[in-house]
Amino acid sequence: MIKKYYSYEEFKEDTKKLIKKVESFEAEAIVGIARGGLTLSHCMAEGLNLREVQTIRTELYDGSCKRQDISLFGICDFKSVKRVLVLDDIADSGETLKAIMNYLELNFKEIEFKSATLFYKKTSVYKPHFWINEAKEWIEFFWEKDYEAKK
Repeated sequence: MIKKYYSYEEFKEDTKKLIKKVESFEAEAIVGIARGGLTLSHCMAEGLNLREVQTIRTELYDGSCKRQDISLFGICDFKSVKRVLVLDDIADSGETLKAIMNYLELNFKEIEFKSATLFYKKTSVYKPHFWINEAKEWIEFFWEKDYEAKK
Protein backbone atom coordinates (compact mmCIF):
# COMPACT_ATOMS: atom_id res chain seq x y z
CA MET A 1 0.00 0.00 0.00
CA ILE A 2 1.37 3.39 -1.00
CA LYS A 3 1.30 5.90 1.86
CA LYS A 4 1.59 9.69 1.90
CA TYR A 5 2.61 11.62 5.03
CA TYR A 6 0.47 14.76 5.47
CA SER A 7 2.36 17.37 7.50
CA TYR A 8 1.13 20.15 9.78
CA GLU A 9 2.29 22.77 7.26
CA GLU A 10 0.23 21.13 4.48
CA PHE A 11 -2.73 20.89 6.86
CA LYS A 12 -2.47 24.56 7.81
CA GLU A 13 -2.41 25.73 4.19
CA ASP A 14 -5.21 23.38 3.10
CA THR A 15 -7.38 24.36 6.06
CA LYS A 16 -7.05 28.02 5.06
CA LYS A 17 -8.13 27.07 1.53
CA LEU A 18 -11.07 25.08 2.88
CA ILE A 19 -12.17 28.01 5.06
CA LYS A 20 -12.28 30.20 1.94
CA LYS A 21 -14.25 27.55 0.02
CA VAL A 22 -16.95 27.13 2.67
CA GLU A 23 -17.37 30.77 3.73
CA SER A 24 -20.23 31.40 1.30
CA PHE A 25 -22.26 28.60 2.94
CA GLU A 26 -22.39 30.73 6.11
CA ALA A 27 -22.51 27.78 8.50
CA GLU A 28 -23.87 28.47 11.96
CA ALA A 29 -22.53 25.25 13.48
CA ILE A 30 -20.00 22.50 12.84
CA VAL A 31 -20.25 18.76 13.34
CA GLY A 32 -16.83 17.17 13.56
CA ILE A 33 -16.55 13.47 12.81
CA ALA A 34 -14.41 11.85 15.49
CA ARG A 35 -11.64 11.16 15.42
CA GLY A 36 -10.28 12.19 12.03
CA GLY A 37 -12.34 15.36 11.72
CA LEU A 38 -11.67 16.77 15.18
CA THR A 39 -8.42 18.62 14.49
CA LEU A 40 -9.92 20.07 11.32
CA SER A 41 -13.15 21.01 13.13
CA HIS A 42 -11.32 22.98 15.79
CA CYS A 43 -9.25 24.89 13.24
CA MET A 44 -12.24 25.52 10.96
CA ALA A 45 -14.29 26.78 13.92
CA GLU A 46 -11.53 29.27 14.73
CA GLY A 47 -11.21 30.37 11.10
CA LEU A 48 -14.98 30.76 10.65
CA ASN A 49 -15.47 32.25 14.13
CA LEU A 50 -17.98 29.58 15.16
CA ARG A 51 -18.48 28.46 18.75
CA GLU A 52 -21.17 25.87 18.03
CA VAL A 53 -19.13 22.68 17.51
CA GLN A 54 -20.57 19.21 18.05
CA THR A 55 -19.22 15.74 17.36
CA ILE A 56 -20.33 12.35 16.16
CA ARG A 57 -17.99 9.41 16.59
CA THR A 58 -17.91 6.63 14.08
CA GLU A 59 -16.10 3.35 13.79
CA LEU A 60 -15.45 1.90 10.36
CA TYR A 61 -11.69 1.25 10.42
CA ASP A 62 -9.37 -0.56 12.79
CA GLY A 63 -6.07 1.00 11.76
CA SER A 64 -6.08 0.53 7.99
CA CYS A 65 -8.48 -2.48 8.09
CA LYS A 66 -12.07 -1.73 7.15
CA ARG A 67 -14.86 -3.25 9.25
CA GLN A 68 -18.05 -4.78 7.83
CA ASP A 69 -20.44 -2.24 9.42
CA ILE A 70 -20.25 1.36 10.53
CA SER A 71 -21.25 2.36 14.06
CA LEU A 72 -22.38 5.89 15.02
CA PHE A 73 -22.05 7.27 18.56
CA GLY A 74 -23.28 10.62 19.85
CA ILE A 75 -26.35 12.75 19.53
CA CYS A 76 -26.45 16.22 18.04
CA ASP A 77 -28.67 18.93 19.50
CA PHE A 78 -29.19 21.96 17.30
CA LYS A 79 -30.99 25.01 18.65
CA SER A 80 -31.91 27.80 16.24
CA VAL A 81 -29.40 26.96 13.49
CA LYS A 82 -30.27 26.54 9.84
CA ARG A 83 -26.90 25.66 8.24
CA VAL A 84 -24.41 23.10 9.57
CA LEU A 85 -21.01 22.15 8.17
CA VAL A 86 -20.00 18.50 8.65
CA LEU A 87 -16.22 17.98 8.72
CA ASP A 88 -13.97 14.96 8.32
CA ASP A 89 -10.37 14.51 7.31
CA ILE A 90 -11.03 12.30 4.26
CA ALA A 91 -13.80 10.78 2.18
CA ASP A 92 -12.01 7.47 1.62
CA SER A 93 -14.68 4.82 1.11
CA GLY A 94 -17.24 7.57 1.77
CA GLU A 95 -19.33 5.27 3.93
CA THR A 96 -18.75 7.28 7.10
CA LEU A 97 -19.79 10.59 5.56
CA LYS A 98 -22.73 9.03 3.77
CA ALA A 99 -24.02 7.43 6.98
CA ILE A 100 -23.62 10.61 9.01
CA MET A 101 -25.16 12.87 6.36
CA ASN A 102 -28.12 10.47 6.03
CA TYR A 103 -28.54 10.41 9.83
CA LEU A 104 -28.42 14.21 10.13
CA GLU A 105 -30.70 14.91 7.17
CA LEU A 106 -33.23 12.33 8.40
CA ASN A 107 -33.29 13.62 11.99
CA PHE A 108 -32.99 17.37 11.34
CA LYS A 109 -35.10 18.01 8.24
CA GLU A 110 -35.28 21.79 8.79
CA ILE A 111 -31.48 22.19 8.68
CA GLU A 112 -29.24 22.39 5.60
CA PHE A 113 -26.13 20.25 5.95
CA LYS A 114 -23.02 20.45 3.78
CA SER A 115 -19.89 18.35 4.12
CA ALA A 116 -16.23 19.24 3.75
CA THR A 117 -13.00 17.25 3.82
CA LEU A 118 -9.32 17.80 3.25
CA PHE A 119 -9.12 14.73 0.99
CA TYR A 120 -11.51 12.98 -1.36
CA LYS A 121 -11.00 9.69 -3.21
CA LYS A 122 -12.87 9.47 -6.49
CA THR A 123 -13.83 5.88 -5.62
CA SER A 124 -15.76 7.15 -2.57
CA VAL A 125 -19.49 6.36 -2.44
CA TYR A 126 -20.06 9.90 -1.13
CA LYS A 127 -18.65 13.10 -2.61
CA PRO A 128 -18.30 15.95 -0.10
CA HIS A 129 -19.72 19.34 -1.03
CA PHE A 130 -16.28 20.89 -0.45
CA TRP A 131 -12.85 19.24 -0.58
CA ILE A 132 -9.25 20.27 -1.25
CA ASN A 133 -7.10 17.31 -2.36
CA GLU A 134 -7.72 14.17 -4.36
CA ALA A 135 -6.29 11.18 -2.47
CA LYS A 136 -4.71 8.46 -4.55
CA GLU A 137 -2.94 6.68 -1.69
CA TRP A 138 -3.35 6.02 2.03
CA ILE A 139 -2.95 9.35 3.89
CA GLU A 140 -0.95 9.33 7.12
CA PHE A 141 -2.02 12.51 8.91
CA PHE A 142 0.50 14.26 11.16
CA TRP A 143 -1.86 13.88 14.14
CA GLU A 144 -1.76 10.10 13.64
CA LYS A 145 1.96 9.65 12.96
CA ASP A 146 3.57 12.40 15.04
CA TYR A 147 1.74 11.44 18.23
CA GLU A 148 1.46 7.70 17.66
CA ALA A 149 1.40 5.71 20.88
CA LYS A 150 4.42 3.46 21.22
CA LYS A 151 3.40 -0.15 21.64
